[in-house]
Amino acid sequence: MVVSRLSGELFITLGLVMLLFVGYQLWYTNFLAGRTADDAAGSLLQNWDRAPAGAAAPPVAAFEPGQGFAILYIPKLDVKVPVAEGTNKAKVLDKGMVGHYSEAPLATGMPADPQGNFALAGHRNTHGEPFRYINRLVPGDKIVVETRDAYYTYEMSSQLAQTPPSNVSVIKPVPAGSGFTSPGRYITLTTCTPEFTSTYRMIVWGRMTAERPRSQGAPPELTSP
Repeated sequence: MVVSRLSGELFITLGLVMLLFVGYQLWYTNFLAGRTADDAAGSLLQNWDRAPAGAAAPPVAAFEPGQGFAILYIPKLDVKVPVAEGTNKAKVLDKGMVGHYSEAPLATGMPADPQGNFALAGHRNTHGEPFRYINRLVPGDKIVVETRDAYYTYEMSSQLAQTPPSNVSVIKPVPAGSGFTSPGRYITLTTCTPEFTSTYRMIVWGRMTAERPRSQGAPPELTSP
């Protein structure tokens, strides 16, 4: 009788622990990461606004791993998230930011490059989950990147629902499977799939359609109701 009661209490305790862990993963990590990402985006905007007029932007090499340097907007999904250098889980992704593939042999281009593929990684679940709903994007949807000097507008063109993590050809300068056949100015979004797993990767590609100096204000994609 005593053993049965103790076993029951043990299972109840384990159940409560599991519920607390799930709550931590699903809510608290999102809360912490969202606050960190919002603070990082706010700091970026303040620093950009304080920059002397006409001063040259720092070269790419000046950005340290984990340092924010851009803000990504996906208007359809109500996403606004800072972009940091590198895809380190602890320094970037788990802080709710999106990471730029910047380390060899997976280094990719920057938005200002005359040609190249600006490839980004972000969590689909927990820790802010900025890429949770990128599967809802359809051709023609806009993706905007804001840097200190300019806004870069991309148009979503295609997606790959599932591919192994080892398939790094999806972030090449002319990404395999994207439908692009020649060099251009592209963006690639990568995230884990299926949800709550890291077994495969989902890929979304876009092509740059406009570049606008930041001094001219935000593009219509960010100001239209």
